[in-house]
Amino acid sequence: MTTAEWTVRVPTEGSVELPPDSRTMEAIGRNHSFETALADLVDNSIDADATNVLIRFVRDRGRLCSLYVVDNGRGIAPDRIDDAMTVGGRRAYGDADLGWFGLGLKAASFSQARELTVLSRAPGAPAVGRRWRLDEARTGFLCDVVPELFADRELAQDRGLPATGGGTIVRWDQVGGFPATTDERLVERFVTQKVTTACNHLGLVFHRLIERGRVTIAFDVHEAGSAASTSPVTVEPINPFHYHRTGATGFPKDLNATVDGRSLSFRCHIWPPRSTARQFKLNGRPADHQGMYFYRRDRLLQPGGWEGVHAPHPKLQLARVEVEIDSDVEAFLRMNPEKSRVQVRPEFGQACESARADDGSTFADYFYQAEQVYQAGNKRRTSRKPMIPPGRGFTPGLRDTLESEIEALKADPVDIRWRDFDDDQFFDIDRDEQTIWLNKRYRKMLLGDRHGGLNDLPLIKTLIYLLMEDVFQGEYLGSRDKDNIELWKSVLTTAVRAERR
Repeated sequence: MTTAEWTVRVPTEGSVELPPDSRTMEAIGRNHSFETALADLVDNSIDADATNVLIRFVRDRGRLCSLYVVDNGRGIAPDRIDDAMTVGGRRAYGDADLGWFGLGLKAASFSQARELTVLSRAPGAPAVGRRWRLDEARTGFLCDVVPELFADRELAQDRGLPATGGGTIVRWDQVGGFPATTDERLVERFVTQKVTTACNHLGLVFHRLIERGRVTIAFDVHEAGSAASTSPVTVEPINPFHYHRTGATGFPKDLNATVDGRSLSFRCHIWPPRSTARQFKLNGRPADHQGMYFYRRDRLLQPGGWEGVHAPHPKLQLARVEVEIDSDVEAFLRMNPEKSRVQVRPEFGQACESARADDGSTFADYFYQAEQVYQAGNKRRTSRKPMIPPGRGFTPGLRDTLESEIEALKADPVDIRWRDFDDDQFFDIDRDEQTIWLNKRYRKMLLGDRHGGLNDLPLIKTLIYLLMEDVFQGEYLGSRDKDNIELWKSVLTTAVRAERR
């Protein structure tokens, strides 16, 4: 028995063409969810310079039948439509484009639907359309041509988007996840759940672009055969680094590294402890969202995860790191085709190990400080006296801050409201109504003739709440509490009179 000799190169005898099987179309995009699929389509709209994107559920006689993603971007020219619909067809991407693989539109769409139609118009050009169908009876890669008349009619409909002379419609039919029922209650529940989940995802992924006013994304539901549509639900930005104050002095802090001549920067944040803000919770447990937040061209690719730099730990739940991906650092990591995760390479770990701030601190120092802030926050919260939470009349930001800093007593919240008084006292206490009343005669003066609202004058309201909150605790008012109330009434009424003069 002889041992085969190993050769450096494998010999060949010519080549044969092996086109992919048509079933390949059904295999792409399997890792997409409904939310990530929509995000991929919004990427295309943003790359086309759209300022507005409408995601519309279409209902026919009570049953969900189609989904539209409509934008007012520059559209697709007739000589480019076939390239756009080619599976794996990569166009020349610009420095600011979010696309990369040439699979996004097709992979995202076929992960959710069995029919994909694209209708588009470039400014000054005729409307064009193409349709892909995942029909088992079909063979080969046959893409249907949509008549110009139909494409033009669809694109001409008024869906409330600002006119730009161009635009694109992506239409999904035979959507796999849509309920088969016509029960209005069940359909409404399904749409509400989908819109809520998608808004949360898109608000997080595109928060930078939405905050800058680069794009507006909205959802609605349209009844086929009528002009009726629900009021649009606009996607609000969810910035995972939007806190009112940092959790530690000196943060955010930049740690910088250079590996093989390539630079990588890590912006390290420490959230304030015990936050209840939506931006911190991110629709889950805060401990699940610690770690690296990778951005590519202001689009969030991955929200959290330490990628081997550190093991996840509850004590690190305040630690979040912004990492910008550009062409210079793509040797360190790659994003997956769904643009929902990154895959790091060994060079990334080397960069984290060598990263230093201007003060010489490292990732190890950052982790230590984040743990210390978390532990100190827990101790400080438990040592503070619980308070009755604020209710109506206070800004949401104030309520969030107090809830994150101080344990709330199980009692009805304290409201602060305006009403007419018979005298010139500045405020009064109503324990039965759990309300601090402010005298309306001072409102216009304190507002400086500005328009008032439910949450107006937050500074004055907060100070009075902090002074008077404890008088709402307990079953009865003691003599000391009564004396304090009269004292503060006298002092603040004198002060507001002086302010008016």
